[in-house]
Amino acid sequence: MSARQMTTLALFPHQHADDVTQEMPGMASTTGWAPWGFGTWALMIGMWWIMMIAMMTPSAAPTILLYARVHRTALARGQLQEEVAPIAAFTAGYLTVWLGFAVAAAVLHCALERAGLLSTMMMGSRSRWLSGAVLIGAGLYQLSPLKNACLAQCRAPATFLARHWRPHALGALQLGAKHGAYCVGCCWLLMALLFVGGVMNLIWIAALAIVVMIEKVLPQGQWIGRAAALALTGWGVATLVA
Repeated sequence: MSARQMTTLALFPHQHADDVTQEMPGMASTTGWAPWGFGTWALMIGMWWIMMIAMMTPSAAPTILLYARVHRTALARGQLQEEVAPIAAFTAGYLTVWLGFAVAAAVLHCALERAGLLSTMMMGSRSRWLSGAVLIGAGLYQLSPLKNACLAQCRAPATFLARHWRPHALGALQLGAKHGAYCVGCCWLLMALLFVGGVMNLIWIAALAIVVMIEKVLPQGQWIGRAAALALTGWGVATLVA
């Protein structure tokens, strides 16, 4: 067994050695899947949440910074009373929604692993049917009305804040959560592509984060997203027929 495979067993003790040897030529599984314990669930949810924070914060930064500027301006004009960390409340609301997504992703991760559809080393798909379905689904969703409606909210932070503004810390928390909900609605199937490229594949993680940021921030981002839709759909079809 290689050092990389031994490291995987050390980091994810719920995995049996046979889960690793499934990927080694000439070696087969001899035992079944081990249910996740509390520690593993906490680890996997935490892993997904940290990934979502790292991937989504750059694209959410314009809205967070604009909220901070609007709040400071309102304070300076006497339109608001001094409050404790409303910006932190806005950010907390946003990240709490992604925590919910992380829980859902961990549940799906567990189910796919139990079905033997995910590899142990990189936590990526080992089934062309799963990979093809996720790729095609992500590509088609890029062109859907729901995706476009959520993306429009994310691409226009000033309009979003003007339309949904809430005063005080509780209002900031609600506003951040609403923005997070639009963000999840915009990107959830792109995040599902992690199961295709590998949940532990840093290059794949960085590539998806860049696509998300381009879609939300750049002037031509919406057209880049549509080009990505065609690429993902074509890649998915090729995966299924290869």
